[in-house]
Amino acid sequence: MLEEVERWLSTRSWSANERPLHQILAAKQRTGQTVSVVLPALNEEATVGDIAAVIRHDLMRQVPLVDELVVVDSGSTDRTSEVAAAAGARVVHRDGILPRLPAVPGKGEVLWRSLLVTRGDIVCFVDADLRDFSSDFVSGIVGPLLTDPDVDLVKAMYDRPLAGAAGQGGRVTELMARPLLNMHWPQLAGFVQPLGGEYAARRSLLEQLPFPVGYGVELGMLVDALHLAGLDALAQVDVGVRKHRHQDGQALGRMAAAIYRTAQLRLARGHLIRPSLTQFERGADGFEPRTYSVDTEERPPMVEIAEYQARKAA
Repeated sequence: MLEEVERWLSTRSWSANERPLHQILAAKQRTGQTVSVVLPALNEEATVGDIAAVIRHDLMRQVPLVDELVVVDSGSTDRTSEVAAAAGARVVHRDGILPRLPAVPGKGEVLWRSLLVTRGDIVCFVDADLRDFSSDFVSGIVGPLLTDPDVDLVKAMYDRPLAGAAGQGGRVTELMARPLLNMHWPQLAGFVQPLGGEYAARRSLLEQLPFPVGYGVELGMLVDALHLAGLDALAQVDVGVRKHRHQDGQALGRMAAAIYRTAQLRLARGHLIRPSLTQFERGADGFEPRTYSVDTEERPPMVEIAEYQARKAA
């Protein structure tokens, strides 16, 4: 590990309990910064309501840490929107944001569009499939941004159990993202959960970043933030254990392909020769190929979008 990363681990990696809530609230009041929490959601009726309810109760009613809670529904066919709204979140549908640009499927697309429907100086993203959710996930990663003006982006770190085994989750992280980062961006080798969906950042940083539309968004954001803001502007906070729905192996393969593509674009800014992935499923006549397209589109920095510029000027 680079000496720079060892130093970073000692100065930019914290535990959530190192910043008590009263200290975070005092910093928020002193600086006047506002906080938005965004939950990107697709068919998450089983969990999105509980997450929204905990944030509303713990961080909006009991203490005024979160100023707005927004669920961006990216085309759910279940009751995700109804459940989220009943829990007190403001629900916005992906296709209703920036309608002049037809939406494409993908998590990064939803996160990018969320910048147009939130106003917080700090934007906190939380995946909507978490179980046994604790509000420490939000306060833990928002805390450094409110208390330290030199920090621009904070990732959550945690254990990810799989089938009851501690630390066995995060398979794409270990098989794809971590090797890529260690080989090509060793300054980022200290991140425990580089692909984790729980992170917070200053709007002033997010609006300058391109957003891969799919699963590559977390890796792309880390790499681009490193180049734009520098390693010392990035940090991570231990929030304990993350429990969520795990995907099957083929879905993970598609995720890995999108992440590799994101890395490739940032390494060379060249074009992909074959932006697709073929996987195999056993059918009646043996193994049958299934070919999936790999996300090849990125959204530009939000600050370049006319509607966003107009809103800032208003």
